[in-house]
Amino acid sequence: MTKKLSVGIIGAGRIASVHVQSLAAIPEVHIAAIADIVLPSAQAYADQFGIAKVYDDYRKIIDDPAIDAVYIISSTDTHTEIMTAAAQAKKHIFCEKPIALDLKEIDTVLDVVKKSGVTLMVGFNRRYDAGNMELRKAVMDGSIGTPEMCIINSRDPAPPPMEYVKVSGGIFLDMMIHDFDLARYLLDDEPEEIFAQGACLIEPEIGKFGDYDTAMVTIRFKKGALCHIDNSRRAVYGYDQRAEVFGEKGKVYTANIHENNAVKVSVGGYSQPPIQNFFLERYLDAYRREAKWFVDCVTKGEKPLAGGLDGKVSVCMGYAAIKSAKEHRPVLLSEIC
Repeated sequence: MTKKLSVGIIGAGRIASVHVQSLAAIPEVHIAAIADIVLPSAQAYADQFGIAKVYDDYRKIIDDPAIDAVYIISSTDTHTEIMTAAAQAKKHIFCEKPIALDLKEIDTVLDVVKKSGVTLMVGFNRRYDAGNMELRKAVMDGSIGTPEMCIINSRDPAPPPMEYVKVSGGIFLDMMIHDFDLARYLLDDEPEEIFAQGACLIEPEIGKFGDYDTAMVTIRFKKGALCHIDNSRRAVYGYDQRAEVFGEKGKVYTANIHENNAVKVSVGGYSQPPIQNFFLERYLDAYRREAKWFVDCVTKGEKPLAGGLDGKVSVCMGYAAIKSAKEHRPVLLSEIC
C-alpha cells in the first residue's frame, strides 16, 4: 500500500475548520498532529477529526521525523518563524496568506525555503475556485481575445471584530490581498501601477486604526490591461463575490452563488434565495481543491498555482495601495519592490 502523506497542522483558529476538513477528506493524507498555543482549540479539532497528537508548541510537529508536510494556518506574525523551521527540517509547506507583513522577512524566508528544496504553496484559495479557473482558461486559450479590462467585486457581509482589525494589516493587506492575487492570476500578467482610494463609511472604529472599510483600486498591468477592484466590509445582502474579464472578442464573468438555484416567479416579479453569506461556504470547494493540489504537488510533482513569489507580489501590491491612498496619487510597483 502506498504510504500516506503525513501532515501536521499548525494553528487551530477559525480558518482551521475548512483546512482540516479538506485534508481529512483526502484518502492519501494522514493528519498526524495539530498544534496551537490555545491547547483546547487544538484539542477540539483533534477530537472532531481523530487527530492523535495534540500540542501547544508547534516545534513538536517540526521535530517529528514522521511528518512530511506542515499546514501553517496560525497568525500572520508567526508565519516566517514557522516556515523557516519547517524548511530547515525538510518539511513541505502550505502557508496561509500573507506570508508576512514585512517584505524583508518575506525575502529572507523565501531564500531559506528555496535552498531547502521543499515545496511551498501559499494559500490563495480563490485561484482554485472552479469559476475563477474558467475565467483564467478563457484568457489563456484566447477565446475572449486580448484582455483589456478586469473587474473584481469583493464585499464581506459584516466588518470583522476590532481586535482582528488591529493586527490585520488593514483592508489592502488583509482583504484585498486576495483580489490582488486573483487579478494577476486571471490576467496572467504583472501589475505596473496602482491608484487606490479608501474611506471609512461603515464602522468609525476602523478609522481610528488608520484603516478603511470601503476601498477602490485601479491597476495598470504591464501588457496594458486595466483592472478595477472594489472592497466593502458590509454587504447587507450576503458575501458578494464577482469577477469579469473583458477582451477584444468578448468577456467572461462569474456571478454570486445563491443558497439554492430555485427562482420564484409571480405577479410581484422574480425572487430567489439569498447569496451565500460567508467565505467558508462560498469557497469550500476551492479549499478542497487547493488541499488536493498541495498533496499532488508533494506526491506527484505538480506545480503550485500560488507559490512564494505570488505571496510576495500580493504584499507589494497591498503596500502600493496603502501608499497611494495616503498620498492621493498613482504608485508604481517599482517604488515598493
